[in-house]
Amino acid sequence: MSFVAPGTGWPGDPATADTPVAQDPADVRRLATAAGTLAELAAVESVCRACPRLVAWREEVAEVKRRAFADETYWGRPIAGWGSAEPKVLLVGLAPAAHGGNRTGRIFTGDRSGDWLFASLHRVGLAVQETSTRADDGQELIDARMLAAVRCAPPDNKPTTEEKHTCFPWLAREIELCAPTVRVIVALGGFAWQAMWPALKQTGYELPRARPAFGHGVEVAAGYQGAKVTLMGTYHPSQQNTFTGRLTARMLDDVFARARELSM
Repeated sequence: MSFVAPGTGWPGDPATADTPVAQDPADVRRLATAAGTLAELAAVESVCRACPRLVAWREEVAEVKRRAFADETYWGRPIAGWGSAEPKVLLVGLAPAAHGGNRTGRIFTGDRSGDWLFASLHRVGLAVQETSTRADDGQELIDARMLAAVRCAPPDNKPTTEEKHTCFPWLAREIELCAPTVRVIVALGGFAWQAMWPALKQTGYELPRARPAFGHGVEVAAGYQGAKVTLMGTYHPSQQNTFTGRLTARMLDDVFARARELSM
């Protein structure tokens, strides 16, 4: 089998053998709406098979593997949101990495982007340790939660428009379930900034009439049921950005420190 079967003992697996599986966009909408808790949502997200291209790719990667991880078992399934069940800070990315989250089963875990991300979160007090290498490594987020707009690793890191639309109900429902406690939402890159806006609108957030342009360090005032919420952006901690100096550790720390400050 080219993926970890649900309920077989993988650390942190939210699903069981009886978890219902979405086979098409209609199933995604139905199961996302029916999920009453983040745990229930994570379970159904983690076994979704609604996008044939993404299913084929994530399982091919899990079967072929990268040489450095040839002896490892790959997760090979969608990556559910992860972190606090009552987050004050929500971090939104685009999609898991083929040999990162698709391998380890946890978002931003086991890849270079995650190395940068968790080190920064630890420095500002939003993570208990500076590394995130596998699902059972003891890492925890502090008053924070991570999720991706698209839950499966896409070929070339580029999900299609149809795949984004199919996955949208998972994103919107998770944002909705987190909304009562969230005070800051940070988009990790321009694609995440674009993806989260319609989800926030559907959830009932009070937003500016026009979506402001994405930028590193941008802050936008929003609200939810009378509570103030700040939307923030940061350049994605991709190797392209970190190797070129477009994003430095100090720049990332400044955004997350500000997010933590605003969430208190």
